[in-house]
Order: sequence, then structure tokens, then C-alpha cells
Amino acid sequence: MSANKPKLTKQEGRIKRSGWLFLWISVVVFLLDQWTKYLASNHLELYVPNKITSFFNLTLMHNEGVAFSILADQSGWQRYFIAAVASAIVVWLLYWLYSNSKFMKLQNTALVLVIGGALGNIWDRVYLGYVVDFVELHYAGYFWPAFNVADSAICLGAVLLIIDAFKNKEQSEEELK
Repeated sequence: MSANKPKLTKQEGRIKRSGWLFLWISVVVFLLDQWTKYLASNHLELYVPNKITSFFNLTLMHNEGVAFSILADQSGWQRYFIAAVASAIVVWLLYWLYSNSKFMKLQNTALVLVIGGALGNIWDRVYLGYVVDFVELHYAGYFWPAFNVADSAICLGAVLLIIDAFKNKEQSEEELK
């Protein structure tokens, strides 16, 4: 006797075929980001570099602005504005991911990396009022702005999206021939 499988609704079936199957990666990125920020906040002194190598420090910093501390000198309105814009982008990325097939592995991976990283920084911004940064790279007196796991995931996701765009362009051109 075969057991009757419960039928999936149209919506449940669509979710199982969509890029949402990759969202577990966003959860991992978010948790890793928050855990490393917790460790940095509890083991590093604010703005005191801890030299790891000749080009790498662990330095706890609080960024109240956006990338490269843009808007950090504002009165506080930027906290909610940046969180709102980032949240809208996450919603758009979730829709894009839902629209994708689960077989679009590179693009889906890129999107969930950006989503996980954005959520990590949104969480900081809303609950702390700033983003915790602690990775500091430098060379010959020149310093790259401090960053965190969320920022790294966002950048890696963006690079993968660019690679995917070129890859898909080549595939589309081949299909047209």
C-alpha cells in the first residue's frame, strides 16, 4: 500500500522550486556576523588596534554612517533612514530570490549573501544605533575602512552577482545563435 502524500498548495510548490531554498545561508551569515560582533565588542577596547599581522588589526569601531562612515556626523536621523532603505532592498532581494529557480545557484547564493549581511547590519543599526566593525586592513600608513562579516558577505555577494551577470550574458548570446 502506498501512503497518500499530502498535496502541496500552489504557493508551497512555488517556494520549493524557488531560490528561497538558499535562505539558510542568510541565517548562517547573520548568526556568524552577530557572533563575531559580540566577541569583538566583549574582547576588544573601542578604537584600540590589536595588531595581528603587519597589515591586519582587530580594532573595535562603531560606524554610525554608511559605507566609509558617510553620514556618520549627522544628528541621528541617518540611523532610521539607512535601516529603512536597507530593509526595502532586502524585501526586493527576497522577491528576486523567490522569482528565481532553485537551479540558479550562483545568483541565488549571491542574493542570500547580500541578504544575510544586510540583515546583520540592519540589526546593529536598529538595536545599537551603529554598526560594529572590527576588521582593519592597512599598508604603508594607508588604512582600508574597518568592516565586519556582514560587509564581507555583501561584497562577496555583489562580486558573485557581477560574475553571474557576465555568465548569463554569455549564455543568452549563445541561445540567440
